[in-house]
Amino acid sequence: GVGARGLAVGDAWLRLARAGAGPAGLGFLLLLSPLRRPRRASSFVAASAQPPLPGQCPPPCECSEAARTVKCVNRNLTEVPADLPPYVRNLFLTGNQLAVLPAGAFSRLPPLAELAALNLSGSRLEEVRAGAFEHLPSLRQLDLSHNPLASLSPFAFSGSNASVSPPSPLVELILNHILPPDDDERHNRSFEGMVAAALRAGQALRGLRRLELTSNCFAYLPHDVLAQLPSLRHLDLRNNSLVSLTYVSFRNLTHLESLHLEDNALKALHNGTLAELQGLPQVRVFLDNNPWVCDCHMVDMVTWLKETEIVQGKAGLTCAFPEKMRNRVLLELNSSDLDCDPILPPSLQTSYVFLGIVLALIGAIFLLVLYLNRKGIKKWMHNIRDACRDHMEGYHYRYEINADPRLTNLSSNSDV
Repeated sequence: GVGARGLAVGDAWLRLARAGAGPAGLGFLLLLSPLRRPRRASSFVAASAQPPLPGQCPPPCECSEAARTVKCVNRNLTEVPADLPPYVRNLFLTGNQLAVLPAGAFSRLPPLAELAALNLSGSRLEEVRAGAFEHLPSLRQLDLSHNPLASLSPFAFSGSNASVSPPSPLVELILNHILPPDDDERHNRSFEGMVAAALRAGQALRGLRRLELTSNCFAYLPHDVLAQLPSLRHLDLRNNSLVSLTYVSFRNLTHLESLHLEDNALKALHNGTLAELQGLPQVRVFLDNNPWVCDCHMVDMVTWLKETEIVQGKAGLTCAFPEKMRNRVLLELNSSDLDCDPILPPSLQTSYVFLGIVLALIGAIFLLVLYLNRKGIKKWMHNIRDACRDHMEGYHYRYEINADPRLTNLSSNSDV
């Protein structure tokens, strides 16, 4: 206020000086003009000496403070930027070359206390180590999809020290298409077991509500993979290779609202699984595009489908095997239609035909070898016959001696 008043007074004197005539006005002008220039210079120096604003955007990223969003997309980054602004709530690090996510990868001073959504999809992550997401107290959504994860630490979500680390704040975890491209990695270590260990370690994800595990070629689910997820509401297992759910327990998922099992290899659901699903109060189950085998093992499932209301689109479920039942609607089947005839799928029939052809070739080769060596085999058989004849003649001679009483007494009274 004082500065503004001073400038106003100076402007008034300047106007008076300009309005005045003669040397007096000029003298006033020359006297007042140097008084104003230092004020402008000093204000410029003060402005240039101010420190830079905190939380400026990293060079390879795009930031929006109003939207609390930072995007570092397709920048070929090999590590997480160190100078992320503390206001960030939504962080996109997609399409980079991160490879390894070490412990404390997002630890900062000041901390990223407001970061709620983190997207790391398509960043070629091969290893996520223990404690990689520590010091993110507000993290709710994490997307690790489309990364060739060969190593996912059991403590990736629980912290480097699971015994003292607080539970993870995660509510939504997306792990779609994280299968390593190298088949050797898959065979050397159970991929399903690796993911299950990270999901159940230390009860870190007990607040998780959504879990997506699509397109991972899971052939089975470990029996305790869902044991530490009591708050789960949405489970997505689409586009895997699940053959059965016999060893998976859904009993403790009392809040489960949707279960997606489309595009798997399920042949039938058995009594234990049916009873657990029916016991969940508000679940909706999706079972489309599975190769259902309509034989005697399907009786319980067909009966259950006719009575339950939790299966969405159940009128569209059809049989895939056997051939005579193909495309039959499950809800239209009766128990008399479901038998266990020894009718094999065409693929299995083809396998048996191929096996028969191989065995026939082996037999033909064996007969050919016998034919080419017929003379030697005939001589060998004659030798065996002569040896057997000599052996039998010796037995016959001893029998005649033992049967003749005269020769018996002679042999017993002889001193020789």
